[in-house]
Amino acid sequence: MGTRKQILLPRFQQILERMGENIKLARKRRRLTTMQVAERAGIDRSTLYHIEKGNPSVSFGAYFNVLRVLGLQDDFLQLAADDEFGRKLQDLELIGKKGND
Repeated sequence: MGTRKQILLPRFQQILERMGENIKLARKRRRLTTMQVAERAGIDRSTLYHIEKGNPSVSFGAYFNVLRVLGLQDDFLQLAADDEFGRKLQDLELIGKKGND
């Protein structure tokens, strides 16, 4: 099974690039080399390079392992944690059911 290139709109690509830059800064603040982080995360150094550039084709697991090495694994718990839009949809559904009672 072949892999497909991930295509993102420029504004969404910028978000990934900013995240990659944040990961790179976190690594540098800890004075860790790319080789150290890659080895500890169980990935190739080139994969870490792609993560730090915000490449969308890198697996979610690789991003997680790099954050784990940096001690930032709990940041993953913040993803979709504040689902304001989803709660509004749920509230609308509940209001609709209330009117049917």
